[in-house]
Amino acid sequence: MRLDLQPKERRAPDSLRETVRNAIVHEDRELLVINKPAGLAVHGGSGLDFGVIEILRADRPQESLELVHRLDRETSGVLLVARRRSSLRALHALMREGLVQKRYLALVAGQWPHGKARIDVPLKTRQLQSGERIVRAQQGGKEALSVFAPVEFYGKLATLVEVDLKTGRTHQIRVHALHAGHAVAGDDKYGDREFNRQMRELGLDRMFLHAIAIAFTWPGTERQFDVSVPLDVELKGVLDRLATAGARPRAAGAREPDEW
Repeated sequence: MRLDLQPKERRAPDSLRETVRNAIVHEDRELLVINKPAGLAVHGGSGLDFGVIEILRADRPQESLELVHRLDRETSGVLLVARRRSSLRALHALMREGLVQKRYLALVAGQWPHGKARIDVPLKTRQLQSGERIVRAQQGGKEALSVFAPVEFYGKLATLVEVDLKTGRTHQIRVHALHAGHAVAGDDKYGDREFNRQMRELGLDRMFLHAIAIAFTWPGTERQFDVSVPLDVELKGVLDRLATAGARPRAAGAREPDEW
């Protein structure tokens, strides 16, 4: 009798497969656009058998699907998946040239005092034996540029900011926000413990970081691609509770960016 000693490939639970299917917000010849839920990894590894890309490949075995970029597991929002190798190469070329606009919304601790601010601070990544990555703002690291702009002030407790991500380093927004003195709400790795406790009391059970939009022009054409996905119910609820808790929202005024 012959024994099959090959390990069987694990299959994602049906509920998770359905979650990923329902998260597809746009589909064309070149791309799938996923509104990735928080808590779902974009790919397997580090103890995970599967993420978004493995689930999509299992659902669409006839297609050659590749991630165009990545989002942290706890970050929600726009995720692009290429359906053609030529599309993947074209988008990677645009990203290298800084021609893909990626915008995020984040809730940060305290009252953001910097107005519109360019944070041009290199980041250095250290990987622990466990596989966990720790990122620090440090000279000698990789170039990293983020542009933060306040959207709403919630008293002195918190500020909703929009971030235009000019480079795509690991944990970039989280570490740049910390460098500016205003950690992202719900960030267990780099965040403010007391602020996170206050946010949990307002119903925030995840990190408040959402990839709201991506825009670019397809190379060699005038064809614009612009997709956005709104904040989910949970994050909107946190903002509503912040407002009713006495931290009345105040819209931010525009000004020229400060340089860091």
